[in-house]
Amino acid sequence: MTGTDEFGLVVLVIGLVGTGAVLSNRLSARLRVPAPAFFLICASVAAQLWPRVTLLQFTTVTRVVSVALAIILFDGGMHIGWRRFRTAAAAIVWVGVAGTLVTAAGAAVAAHFVAGMGWRLSLLLGTAVAATDPAVVFSVFGRREIAGRTGVLLEGESGANDPVGIALLAALLAAHGSAGAVGWHIVTEFVLQMAVGTAIGVAGGLALLTFMRRVPLPSEGLYSPRVLAGVLVIFGLAVVARGSGFLAVFVAGILIGDEPAPYKREIERFHSSLASLAEIVAFVLLGLTMRLSALGSAGAWSAGLAIAALLAFVIRPVLGGLVSLPVRLTRRERVFFLWTGLKGAVPILLGMMIAGSGIPGAVRAYQVIFVIVGFSVTVQGGLVPTLAHRLGIPLRTVEPEPWSLGVRFSEEPEGLHRYHVVAGSAADGSAVSELPFGEDVWVSLIVRDGNLVTAAADMTLRAGDDVLVLAEPDEAPALDRMFTAPRPADG
Repeated sequence: MTGTDEFGLVVLVIGLVGTGAVLSNRLSARLRVPAPAFFLICASVAAQLWPRVTLLQFTTVTRVVSVALAIILFDGGMHIGWRRFRTAAAAIVWVGVAGTLVTAAGAAVAAHFVAGMGWRLSLLLGTAVAATDPAVVFSVFGRREIAGRTGVLLEGESGANDPVGIALLAALLAAHGSAGAVGWHIVTEFVLQMAVGTAIGVAGGLALLTFMRRVPLPSEGLYSPRVLAGVLVIFGLAVVARGSGFLAVFVAGILIGDEPAPYKREIERFHSSLASLAEIVAFVLLGLTMRLSALGSAGAWSAGLAIAALLAFVIRPVLGGLVSLPVRLTRRERVFFLWTGLKGAVPILLGMMIAGSGIPGAVRAYQVIFVIVGFSVTVQGGLVPTLAHRLGIPLRTVEPEPWSLGVRFSEEPEGLHRYHVVAGSAADGSAVSELPFGEDVWVSLIVRDGNLVTAAADMTLRAGDDVLVLAEPDEAPALDRMFTAPRPADG
């Protein structure tokens, strides 16, 4: 076989694998198992059957997966947006930080007594599996929408606590010396990463938004790659400044999410597609790092399944439940929130960092983490729709809308506003004529269930509607509250 033939064969295999990965999403929907589970399992089987072909360096995989996660987090931040995030900002920060810390402590105790690991290695393992994973959570809820604060809280927690877990693990691995010195190093390093990551995320997000709005480009096709380049700049700058690059891109995505910009729809579609590709790449590469035969020889199956069960049924429900008490949720919402603490690419990535640390028993810890993630993705992730149905959580599937109707403007239409009617808002259940609009406000178009609906005065709006409104710019804050803020208690 010539060099050209070998190259063609490699391209053919990559194309077939990519096609299979994309089509696996249809199988995932039928079996109600998150697509990342298929990527992870199939890649692990391939690594077992063809070990020479799938031999990968941990350093290479770590770097590629880190970039993939940065893309996923930025897209997740844009999907949440500042308007949704601010409705649960305090709760997201609280459960993202405090929840990660208490879960890490609980998982460390479980690793010490169940898997027989030393306290330092147990703490590293606990930190690795403490954070929920944005790739899995965003995949599970990709076509599903949860009414109320629960959806925002779950998506926000998965994006916020990953930087917390990554920063905490990096501080633990770098800490040496006496107990006091180690504790001080961990605290200062953790605070530094969080503070620098937030600052660069805010500054970088605002700068990128200004760049998007004020600097025109000669071709429509350049606008989306420009944003991607900006995301990589924000991530790299935060890392170089010893901050959390993951937190920085997540914050930047939140700030950009709701803001208008030229070709914003095209940019959002581009990054959504790129995040889906990044999810496939991340889980396939992570799966290729594990030989299934090694899990049995190290006793990782029994230890991993035991710790995974404790995490799902004891540690997160008890410790996470105590942390979530200040958060305003109904009992059923709280149960659903505590179950949906899914593990995925981030714990495996952190496990690779542990395995490369040279600490005795680190490779076995990585294998245990792999089993924990496999259980969480398949069992916990697969039961999310069933649990939502049993608890009566409003979880509806949003069907794709492949046809679009758009209007192009050479200048930003300042008087044109688009709103998504949030469940429980003042607009939800109110007729158009009943809304306290000013004289210069006009509802011009309503999109419901993918169809255009006449915006008559007696038309009753409902949650999920998209409403196009013509109004002066100074009317925007009041309109925003009307369509997105909860209805006052006095009605």
